Amino acid sequence: MASEDIAKLAESLAKTKVGGGQLSFKGQSLKLNTAEDAEEVIKQIEEFDGLEALRLEGNTVGVEAAKVIAKALEKKSELKRCHWSDMFTGRLRSEIPPALISLGDALITAGAQLVELDLSDNAFGPDGVRGFEVLLKSSACYTLQELKLNNCGMGIGGGKVRVVSFLGMISEPGLGFRLPFTECLRLGGVFEECHRKSSAQGKPLALKIFVAGRNRLENDGATALAEAFGIIGTLEEVHMPQNGINHPGITALAQAFAINPLLKVINLNDNTFTEKGAMAMAETLKALRQIEVINFGDCLVRSKGAVAIADAVKEGLHKLKELNLSFCEIKRDAALTVAEAIEDKAELEKLDLNGNCLGEEGCEQLQEILEGFNMAAVLGSLSDDEGEEEEDEEEEEEDEEEDEEEEEEQQQLKERAQGEQDSLTPKKIIDSQDSTPVPSPPVDVATFLAFPSPEKLLRLGPKCPVLIAQQTDTSDVEKVVTTLLRISSVFKDEAPVKTAVHETTDALMRKAFTSATFNSDAFVTSLLIHMGLLKSEEKIKAVPSLYGILMTLNHMVQQDYCPKSLAPVLLAFVTKPNRAFESCSFARHMLLQTLHQL
Repeated sequence: MASEDIAKLAESLAKTKVGGGQLSFKGQSLKLNTAEDAEEVIKQIEEFDGLEALRLEGNTVGVEAAKVIAKALEKKSELKRCHWSDMFTGRLRSEIPPALISLGDALITAGAQLVELDLSDNAFGPDGVRGFEVLLKSSACYTLQELKLNNCGMGIGGGKVRVVSFLGMISEPGLGFRLPFTECLRLGGVFEECHRKSSAQGKPLALKIFVAGRNRLENDGATALAEAFGIIGTLEEVHMPQNGINHPGITALAQAFAINPLLKVINLNDNTFTEKGAMAMAETLKALRQIEVINFGDCLVRSKGAVAIADAVKEGLHKLKELNLSFCEIKRDAALTVAEAIEDKAELEKLDLNGNCLGEEGCEQLQEILEGFNMAAVLGSLSDDEGEEEEDEEEEEEDEEEDEEEEEEQQQLKERAQGEQDSLTPKKIIDSQDSTPVPSPPVDVATFLAFPSPEKLLRLGPKCPVLIAQQTDTSDVEKVVTTLLRISSVFKDEAPVKTAVHETTDALMRKAFTSATFNSDAFVTSLLIHMGLLKSEEKIKAVPSLYGILMTLNHMVQQDYCPKSLAPVLLAFVTKPNRAFESCSFARHMLLQTLHQL
């Protein structure tokens, strides 16, 4: 390091704030690339007795510097608060996980008992959770009360990713499908494991504050986190604004919030509730008694949703201090209903209904109502009011679009059911036409895979498993997935067919999983897409029935060749509600039972 750089670093460190067990390098713009760069920081840490809080935000820490800082932290067992937001400015994404792993391992080695971990404003990218999942699962986080992951880019990130799994995400250009926040599946699983381990020690994880705004969680991410929230049950504040969550994700969160009776703050600003999400959230609000802040601004709750929320407010929520329903396409009458609902809320400090559709007269009526309650001071600005709309044309159009989506889903279900019915038709017709034996045409692997049937599989004979495995290029993940789906499609709970399906599956998948060129992450991702359990930008038609593949997977996951890492991935997706499971509930139950036992 040049002498002038050392002088600059010394000057910055002179501004370091010490006090109350806290050592702060906040906002010093330190560029710590090498061990030499970090020498003065390390010295400060090593000489600080009783270190309880370390602030590193507003600097940039490289992999090598992180390792030596971590070494210094290994002796700081009293550390409770890690303010590590915005500390990787200018770093490659690939640098961040190893840096975080080093720092996390140090906290575990030290025997620290964290209360707060803030990793906000760090550009993790899609594989970011990998950097701190070990820490979150460890005893160092059994005492964690606040976790802040705001603006970390853990969602889609505009990305086109090829391989995503519960245990990792690898970015590869060119495939072009978008996957929702599957890192959240990992994070949700981390929460659940931490809760399970800490509960076993008699001190269950009691997380109070969770912050994950601007991460593009979307519905899948929100649902995964909701499952974890439902297990934790101790949340007091949840901040998840700007995440592209629609009503299915909002509904999942609402159900989880109902199991967290201590909730005080719910901030879901700039997501898309629509009436369905708003109604679900309103029902949850009726069950919560400690709520102080509701921020549903820019959430498109619309008039019906606003009325439902108003009813919940009126029935209870006596500790409410702030209600934000701004920019939600709320019409005059609904807005007035909201105003009337706060009449007895003595602690209310702010009501925000700006940016809705009240019109000049509606704004005046709103103010008059609040003046009648002697609460005019709580009303925020109405300067961005959109003006009263005489007809609800736009809202009706939105409702029609939602109805069309539901109708389309119902039609898909009918098509699946029809597909299953059609698959039985040829045999019935043949049986009814003529009982005279007809010579069977020869069958080869190509014929079976092109038009699979139980009879063709059996007619391939005892060499069938070997033949199919030999003729399948296991370096091509899509071919393996397609072949597996066609084999499983003929599954029957009849001994000869079931045995043939199992043996053929074993031969194919043993060859695949033991091949050095086979990517198991890519395999499970593609399989989930073909099963209709994971979304893809590419239009890939899901298999008409999941019965065969679920029963086949139930066998496959119990075999020694199947990687253990597949179990939590499958568990995460098969656990989630999906209409595709309606016609095969038994097969789903069997697979879930097996996965829980692994």
